[in-house]
Amino acid sequence: VQLVESGGGLVQAGGSLKLSCAASGFGFVFDDWAIGWFRKAPGKEREGVACIDNTDVITYYADSATGRFTISSDHAKNMVYLQMNSLNPEDTAVYYCAAIGPRPIQLRRKWIQADSYDYWGQGTQVTVSS
Repeated sequence: VQLVESGGGLVQAGGSLKLSCAASGFGFVFDDWAIGWFRKAPGKEREGVACIDNTDVITYYADSATGRFTISSDHAKNMVYLQMNSLNPEDTAVYYCAAIGPRPIQLRRKWIQADSYDYWGQGTQVTVSS
């Protein structure tokens, strides 16, 4: 299974970025997997940002992302997106997408725990200048 992030870059405070996560792999059934976004800033622990369940019905957000970030998916393309608005320098980090499944249970509790995830992408850098 491969997860490939894209869309990172340099943006000024107050700006927006849309990250993409492409999922692929032999036998990987995208409809069975929930996808989460995490981030890791220098000197800080990895932090869960958002997650969308495998049915696209339920989404979860960290407090830091609520109201500014939106997670969505396109099952026809095996893609998950993270729209990030009103960015500030504290959002500067490497952003990773990760897959948890198949058909995960107790996602409400597990989504924010990095060790719950089975596959990870390589990450994409997001830098927000002040």
